[in-house]
Amino acid sequence: MPTQSNDKTADVVVRGDVRSFKQEIVAGKHHLIADEPVSEGGSAAGPNPYDYLLTALGVCTSMTVGLYARRKRMPLESITVSLSHSRIYAIDCEECETKEGMLDRIDVEVELTGSLSAEQHAKLMEIAGKCPVHRTLTSEINIRLRTAQKSPAS
Repeated sequence: MPTQSNDKTADVVVRGDVRSFKQEIVAGKHHLIADEPVSEGGSAAGPNPYDYLLTALGVCTSMTVGLYARRKRMPLESITVSLSHSRIYAIDCEECETKEGMLDRIDVEVELTGSLSAEQHAKLMEIAGKCPVHRTLTSEINIRLRTAQKSPAS
């Protein structure tokens, strides 16, 4: 696996070529595929990049709620998180700071099953908005893009 210039091994490596949108992803010992749908010129061999973004948020939300419920011994039986991504006009978003141009919107619906009290349900919904990926996506993100350092030929 390539080493980044700050000597930290990459967490995820994505490889593709110019012939298609299909990408091979290595995340630790896991191998995944990403692609675009046929309607966008891909072969639909795997989820598209936004599907993976929504997956990360949905998985983190579910894991965070489940962990909290286990720790607090709440009678939560299952968690279903449904997500969608869209683009909206900033002016149409009352709770947004940005008022010009377009914004990305992620709608997250959380279904909690179990004999939860109203207070427990409310607390778990509060916790759902505090998962680490949610916090990352709603914070300032600094993405450092740079050319990879080529390894010297052996």
